[in-house]
Amino acid sequence: MKAVILAGGLGTRMGDETAVRPKPLVTVGGRPIIWHILKGYQVHGISDFIVCAGYAGDHLRTHFERERGEAWRVEVVDTGEATATAGRLRRVRHLVADAPFCMTYGDGVGAVDITALVEFHRGHGKLATVTAAHPRVPFGVVTFARDGSGTVDFAEKPLVTDLWVNSGFFVLEPRALDYIARDDEHWERGPMADLARDGQLRAYKHEGFWQCMDTPRDRELLETLWREGHAPWKMW
Repeated sequence: MKAVILAGGLGTRMGDETAVRPKPLVTVGGRPIIWHILKGYQVHGISDFIVCAGYAGDHLRTHFERERGEAWRVEVVDTGEATATAGRLRRVRHLVADAPFCMTYGDGVGAVDITALVEFHRGHGKLATVTAAHPRVPFGVVTFARDGSGTVDFAEKPLVTDLWVNSGFFVLEPRALDYIARDDEHWERGPMADLARDGQLRAYKHEGFWQCMDTPRDRELLETLWREGHAPWKMW
C-alpha cells in the first residue's frame, strides 16, 4: 500500500520557520516532521510514499535525494505552488490508480494504529475513511457551576471529548478522486463533504494522541515531548 503526503502549502503561520523551506522540513527532535510521519507509517509496513510538493518543493526533493539509511521509497511530485489540497491529489491520481492508499498532511503526527485503520476501511466497503480524533482547546477553559452559585472550574487546554475532528489520516479508494474536478478545490470543503453526502465516507475513531504543527507553539510542544522522552507518536 502507498501513502500520499500533502506537503505543498505555504505554512505561513509558522513564521520564520517556513521563510525558505516547506513546513514538512521543519524539525522536531532534530528530524523533519515529515520524517516522523513516514516513520509512523513504516512501522505498520507502509514504506512507499508519494510526496505532493508545491512551495519550496526543491528542498523536499533534495532532502530525500540526500537521505540515507531509511528503507523506504519516496517519490516527490511537483503538484504546483498554487494548487489546493484536492487538486494535489488529482495530480497524482495516476500513481495510485490501482489500489486503496493512505493519505495525510505533512504537518501532523499521531499515535494512530494505521493497521487497524486500513482494516476498518476495507471492512466497510466505502470510498473513503477519515480518522476522527478529539481536539484540544488551545486556551484555558472556565466552566461555570450549573447551580448559579458563581463557583467555577478551570482546565488548561483540555481535550474536548464530546467532539470529533478530522485528524488528517485517511484511507481512500482511487474512485474517491472522481469527486475532484479542479486544481483549486480544497479536499475538506468540496470532495470530502460530497463523499459524506453520498454515504461514501466513514470515520475511524482514534482516542489517542494526535497533534498538528500549525504554529511555533505547536512545534515547541512536540519538541518538549520528544526531548523529555514522552512522544506518544514514536511507535518505532
